Formats: sequence, C-alpha cells, structure tokens
Amino acid sequence: MTRASLDKQPHEVAVMFDGVAAKYDLTNDVLSLGQARAWRRAVARAVAARPGQRVLDLGAGTGTSSLPFAAAGARVVPCDFSLGMLTEGKRRHPALPLTAGDATRLPFADESFDVVTISFALRNVQDTGTALREMLRVTRPGGRVVICEFSSPTWAPFRTVYSEYLMRALPPVATAVSSNPDAYVYLAESIRAWPDQPELARKMQDAGWREVAWRNLTGGVVALHRGVKA
Repeated sequence: MTRASLDKQPHEVAVMFDGVAAKYDLTNDVLSLGQARAWRRAVARAVAARPGQRVLDLGAGTGTSSLPFAAAGARVVPCDFSLGMLTEGKRRHPALPLTAGDATRLPFADESFDVVTISFALRNVQDTGTALREMLRVTRPGGRVVICEFSSPTWAPFRTVYSEYLMRALPPVATAVSSNPDAYVYLAESIRAWPDQPELARKMQDAGWREVAWRNLTGGVVALHRGVKA
C-alpha cells in the first residue's frame, strides 16, 4: 500500500505515513515553500505552553512539532498512530515520550491535559467528530484545543491558483523530494476535500468545544482553530 484513499481506513493511512517518515519534515518544508516552519511557530504561540503544563501533541509524527512545547517547560506527550513516524522521531529526539495512539481512541485518562493540539493531521482521521470528542474528553475543564489544518483561501483568485498548485505542481515536486510521491497525491486530495473554516468550527462546537474561533494564516491556506472546554 503506497497511498491511502479518502475514506481514511486507519491502517492504510498509517502505512502510508510509515513510508514517508524519513523525509517527511524536509518534504513539507519544500512543498509549503518554506511556510511550514512559520505555521509551526504560529501554533506554538497559540498553545502558549508554560512550565508544568501538560500538552498533548496529536499527529506529532516525528516529534518536530512538540519541540517548542518541551522548550517552554511543558510536559509534552507527542502521539501518533504511525509507528514509522514514531521510530524516526525516537531516533531524532530520544528524550521525547513519543506515544502510539489513535485520535479516535486516545490512550489517556479523562482530563489529563491542559492543552491538546493537532497540526495537519485531523483531516487524516477517519471520524473527525469522534476525534474532536476524544480531545475534549482528555482535556481538563478550562483547558484548550488548538487545531492547525489546511483550509480554504479567502481570496477567490488565489483559491483557484492554490487548487491548481495542489493537483498539478505538488505531485512532480513531491516526486523530486519525497520517498513516496503517491502519498502526496493523497494529501493534496485530502486538502481539497477538507471542510472550510466555518464548517470545521461547527464540527468543534457540535463536539462540545466552546468559545470556538479561528485565525487564517497565509491567506487562509491554513487556519488555526481554537476552543475551550467548559
């Protein structure tokens, strides 16, 4: 299996990510035209981790996204369901407590975390609503969620150009830099099929999150959604 389908069977997605683990961070930097690092910084600011806080970083992959939280003194738990990603992450960052887990069945007790965050992984989960409810379950009352995900550009002409880039330019670029370019065809398709900003906000509210809001990054190519547990 080199590529998952949009029905998001968990084993297919996990195997696909296993196959791109070694070059995943580099490929993302190239395909995002260098924006991936800026997006990670925006997530770190939104999470605003503090010493002693418990932060769950879902879909953490190799653990790169978890490093700012650890540097801030938080007790971060990077969690992913791709064993290939976790293995690569442990090789790079042996001090991080990387944990295997499915976002729809999190292996954590109720109210375990002050902040739950997930970046560029929620759209790869089979059941978005179940994942959002699981995030709510493991968050303490008054705790927060921060979701960084590809979204819908707000300016119509740019939205058209962006859609063309995803389906035309991304595959050949991925072929040049990725160990599994077919995986990035799936990723492009999953971005196009993902809900826009208001729809994701509604899904969060339906799952029980309160004070839901979002902020666009790079003209809406990416959006940061936030919510609070009552």
